[in-house]
Amino acid sequence: MDKNFATRRRRDLIVAAVLAALAALAPLFVKNVYIQNILVLTLMYAALSQSWNILSGYCGQISLGHALYFGIGAYTTELLFTKFGVLPWFGMLAGGVIAAVIAMGLGYPFFRLRGHYFVIATIVIAEIGLLLFQNWEWAGAAMGITIPVRGDSWLKFQFMRSKLPYFYFALALCCVAWFVTWWLEDSKWGFWWRAVKDNPEAAESLGVVVFNSKMGAAAVSAFLVAVGGAFYAQFLAYIDPESVMGFQFSLLMALPAVLGGIGTLWGPVLGAAILIPMTELTRSYIGGSGRGVDLIVYGALIVAISLALPQGLVSLFSRSKAKGATR
Repeated sequence: MDKNFATRRRRDLIVAAVLAALAALAPLFVKNVYIQNILVLTLMYAALSQSWNILSGYCGQISLGHALYFGIGAYTTELLFTKFGVLPWFGMLAGGVIAAVIAMGLGYPFFRLRGHYFVIATIVIAEIGLLLFQNWEWAGAAMGITIPVRGDSWLKFQFMRSKLPYFYFALALCCVAWFVTWWLEDSKWGFWWRAVKDNPEAAESLGVVVFNSKMGAAAVSAFLVAVGGAFYAQFLAYIDPESVMGFQFSLLMALPAVLGGIGTLWGPVLGAAILIPMTELTRSYIGGSGRGVDLIVYGALIVAISLALPQGLVSLFSRSKAKGATR
């Protein structure tokens, strides 16, 4: 392994551990419930975007249909809990496995498509999934599912008095998604994915099994996103198709990675740390007029950052390092 690359990976791991420790201390200073809610959503979307980045960033298969896996995780967990009494922890795992299997099943025909054709196919299949759940009576159809709450319990993963348990679970999920990405980045799969992204024909000529590489990335990405969907369902205590499978979820998974730096380790985290608080605060403080001013401000900021830094916010750090090296 290249010495500089190994040093950078150790540094990334140390920085991640320090940031996670600091984040774990945040509730000691942040007592406002609204701010705590923003922190929970920020950590959740950082994990979701990191998971999306595995398939779309590292492997280069841009998906705008990940809301399907998010919804599958949410519905699997809550249907098992409300219909059969299965604890949400087992529902999360079941939802993740089902989402991974579905991702590989869809990948069999879809990974034969390229470019915008693949993107369109992911959007279409996610919308089909949304329509199916809107008309599935056993799953509540458009009315959705209300999760019965019977007091605070880690066993049933339900908390009414405080958001702190959800905060720490979201932090753990974010750490797991980051660490999985960090580990995969230096694995055989990570090198395969980057090769497939850059030039699939050249990668295949060198012995990379392109199709299997894409399938592996899809399975890992879908599993982690589905766990995030299960968490979100427990956090809200209510789900319906639009609230967990709407197209906006696919966008909110992609945007932090694109804004922070697609195909990078820190891009999704940095993007979520800026994008999600900005989304919530603009909606709260200037979204009450009903004229969409919050969306205009929000969109203008994203466009401005994208134009100024087309490679993402992480490019700021690489530029500063390059300037330091030339001095």
